[in-house]
Amino acid sequence: MRWLEQAPVRTAQRRGRAGGRQPPICAPAPDAPRSGAVAATFVCPLDVVKTRLQIAHGGGAGGYASIRSSLHTIVRCEGVRGLYRGLGPTLVALLPNWAVYFTVYERLKRLLQRPGGEEALPHGAHVAAAAGAGAATVLSTNPLWVAKTRLQVQTAAGLRGRLGGLGAAAGAGAGWHARPYGGTLDCLRRIAAEEGLRGLYSGLGPSLAGICHVMIQFPAYEAAKAALAERQGLPPDALGTGSLVAASSLSKMAASLVTYPHEVVRARMHVEGSGPFAGGRRICAAVWAEAGAAGFYRGCLANLVRTIPAAAITFTSFELLTRTLHAAVARAEEEEELEAAGRR
Repeated sequence: MRWLEQAPVRTAQRRGRAGGRQPPICAPAPDAPRSGAVAATFVCPLDVVKTRLQIAHGGGAGGYASIRSSLHTIVRCEGVRGLYRGLGPTLVALLPNWAVYFTVYERLKRLLQRPGGEEALPHGAHVAAAAGAGAATVLSTNPLWVAKTRLQVQTAAGLRGRLGGLGAAAGAGAGWHARPYGGTLDCLRRIAAEEGLRGLYSGLGPSLAGICHVMIQFPAYEAAKAALAERQGLPPDALGTGSLVAASSLSKMAASLVTYPHEVVRARMHVEGSGPFAGGRRICAAVWAEAGAAGFYRGCLANLVRTIPAAAITFTSFELLTRTLHAAVARAEEEEELEAAGRR
């Protein structure tokens, strides 16, 4: 995100000349949860479908064989409310998710910036910054994603036998699904009390492997913006809404297709409560035995339909909101400089 890098640098230089305070490293971060909340609410039904498809057997157990059949099953059995299972943990996770990610991402880019600070970061530096930020985010939010997965599947009547089978395979007996959670806080309290850190950090291994997603997405986003800007003869921070939507959508699609299999493994580890790393190889073998390579892409279409609009909404609104913020800060600073010059 070159504009995230350049605008604060230019602002800092102007403030430095005027003797003012340095701006925060990640000034636009407060706007990200707002746009992320809009996107998460809008696509929550597809997130529920994706998770249930990941947990269902390859044959489409319990009416979960496709996006259409899954939506029909959920509405018929649980009503519209069923389409929004797990939204609570998702919304709770947004603030730490964005705050940690963008703050660490910006700090790492500053650390990796060559002396002078005016040249664009090389591709490898963006990848390293994205990886470090992704790891920090995973470590801080994993318990909430475990809660989200379990809340999304616990009310699926057609999957109860499947949940019991997964629990037995992990040596967890009847498991948590025998007594449904009452909500996000109840879910987190019970996991902490009944399973400890092992339960709260189930699926951490695949999540860390999933850092490859942002390592692909963010540099691809930067590259797409640069290519579109060059084609249109504009600086990247002057691209229009349509170009921003295209760049965010293409980068998200590429990253999702490459890294999706880890999401299937992670979802099953969340349900099993098998711990951060234990059970990964066994789950991979089970998925392969059920459906071969296709099993690792169960729910992928729902994921693409869900994440591409979400990425487009989140990245585009984040860009536009932050441009407005930077413009307002720049105008205020110019007015301060003019006033200071007038007093001299």
